[in-house]
Amino acid sequence: MRKILIGIVVVVAVGAGGVWAALQVPAVQDALFERALQAAFQFPGTELLDNDTLDVIVCGSGSPIPDPSRAGPCVAVLAGGHFLLFDAGAASSQTLARALLPQASLDGVIFTHLHSDHISGLGDVALQSWAAGRIKPLDVYGPPGVERVVNGFEEAYHLDDGYRIAHHGEAVVPAAAAPLVFHEVIVSDAGAETIVLDDGNFRVTAFLVDHAPVAPAYGYRVDYEDRSVVISGDTVKHDNIARVGAGTDVLIHEALNKDMVMALSRHAKEAGLPNIAAIFHDITDYHATPVEAAESANEAGAGLLVLTHIVPALLNDLMVDIFMRGVDDIRPEGTMLGYDGLHIALPAGSREIDIIE
Repeated sequence: MRKILIGIVVVVAVGAGGVWAALQVPAVQDALFERALQAAFQFPGTELLDNDTLDVIVCGSGSPIPDPSRAGPCVAVLAGGHFLLFDAGAASSQTLARALLPQASLDGVIFTHLHSDHISGLGDVALQSWAAGRIKPLDVYGPPGVERVVNGFEEAYHLDDGYRIAHHGEAVVPAAAAPLVFHEVIVSDAGAETIVLDDGNFRVTAFLVDHAPVAPAYGYRVDYEDRSVVISGDTVKHDNIARVGAGTDVLIHEALNKDMVMALSRHAKEAGLPNIAAIFHDITDYHATPVEAAESANEAGAGLLVLTHIVPALLNDLMVDIFMRGVDDIRPEGTMLGYDGLHIALPAGSREIDIIE
């Protein structure tokens, strides 16, 4: 504390012009560093496990298209002592760490489908939750094919697991907690729903969406007491979202602006990049537009629509305006563009939808 006070006094005393010089003083540097560490290790996220609130955190709002501000697809849900991730895209574990979420308490990862951008961060999520103190194997749920994905990650990380146990010891990274355990989720047909988890107050329901040729692809509804969130996964506009999502508090829906992506395709072709042009062209036929997502939200009667899996990357306000064009005509209020770290709190016994800054 004495060092912190000395540092503050020095900075104030020298005035704005001398701040840089003061920051070169080792005692000031050390004091500021210690203060930052003290704040960083408060771990407020542990409160989210038992606060009688359905907490939803967007840990990745991006897509396979490089975007410096967005990790790969990932939504964290915490309620009633449960902590689940829906998808685990690249760099999503870093967003979880920045949000100070209680990774040691991670119950499982639930995949909407098995496209690479939705599964590529699984290894990091498993490693970071294990290092944070997870003491049991990590459950991984998903459509048929999840066994192969999980077994692949198990093989890829087998040597790394051994190195870390040898270095840090069983007390820090117990070998019994290293494995991933797959759980195949089957939804029989387009009109069916499958309960993935249910403890009475907390329930996860899977339903089919359309991301052909990726099949099956699922959306999920999470209910905690009287609050709910629906996660669309990747899909074209689909009736099941409004049907299963009826009355939901929050709809988290993927969105691709077709006009913008087709413009990217044209310019890629003109630049002599035919493969990239073809990929941009092709992806427009199995995603929903922002306007279509707004239509689904209206049909479901959703309180808040959050657009995520943003395609293309939105690098400035002009691109945001183009991306959102037409949404206000369909849904004048109750829509927002998702971003990494977005935290939505849904207190039980209330209709409030709180954005936590």
